[in-house]
Amino acid sequence: MAAPSSCSGCRDGVDFDIPFAMAFQPIVDTRTGTPFAYEALVRGPDGAGAQEILSQVTDANLYAFDQACRVKAIETAMAAGLLDSDALLSINFLPNAVYSPLACIQLTLRTARAVGLPTDRLIFEFTENEAMGSPEHVSAIIDTYRQIGFKVAIDDFGAGHSGLGRFARFAPDEVKLDIELVRGIEQDSRRQAILRAVVAMCAELDTLVIAEGVETAEEAAALRNLGVRYHQGYWYARPALAQLPPIRAEARLN
Repeated sequence: MAAPSSCSGCRDGVDFDIPFAMAFQPIVDTRTGTPFAYEALVRGPDGAGAQEILSQVTDANLYAFDQACRVKAIETAMAAGLLDSDALLSINFLPNAVYSPLACIQLTLRTARAVGLPTDRLIFEFTENEAMGSPEHVSAIIDTYRQIGFKVAIDDFGAGHSGLGRFARFAPDEVKLDIELVRGIEQDSRRQAILRAVVAMCAELDTLVIAEGVETAEEAAALRNLGVRYHQGYWYARPALAQLPPIRAEARLN
C-alpha cells in the first residue's frame, strides 16, 4: 500500500512564514573524541535564542512550524557538510503536531531524498516535558519512524511527567539526561548513584545514554567514570549558526 501523501494537517498548509534559522551542537563520542551526532536547534535568523521563535508558535501554526523545522534542519546540516563525517542529525519533533505519522513524515522523506541524506542518519527527539494527549499516538509515531529507519530519543530524561513509565512504554533508542542530573555531578553522590542505576538499566535494554549540558572538565570526567559515553554541552562546543562546530581541543584531550 502506498504511503498517504497528506492528512488534514498537511492540507491546512505547511508554510511557516516567521523567519528562523538552525544552529548545531555536537553530541560527542568521548571514546573517540568525534561527533556522534549534531543536534539541530532553532534560532532567530540573526542567531537570537529559540524563545524569540517559539513565542510565535501557536496551535494554528504548530504543524507548519514542526514541518519547517525538519526541512530547515536537514537542508542546513547538509549544506554545512554533515556527510563529510559519520555523524547523525538529531531533530526535535513535536508529537502533538503529528496528525498521521506516515502522512506527516512524507515531506521529511522527500527533503532527505532531495539532498541525499540516508534515513538511518536521522534521530528524532521528543521531550519528556511535553504534555501528551495520547501515549498511543506517540507510540504509533515511534513505531512508524523505526520502520522507516529513524532512531528515536527521549530528551530531558528524568525531568518530566513520568520518566520511567514513558521509558518503558516507548522503548527509545536513546535517552538524553536532563541537565539537572548532570550539573555538578562530580560533587553529588546521590545523583551519581542515580546515574549508575540509569546507565545499568539502559545497558540492559540496549539504550544509548547521552548527557546534556556538560560544561566543565570535572563533569565530563565524572560522567565518563559513571559509564556515560556520549556528551553534549559547552565544554565540547557551543551551538553554531548554520555550521557544524568543531569539538574544542581541550575537550578532546580530557
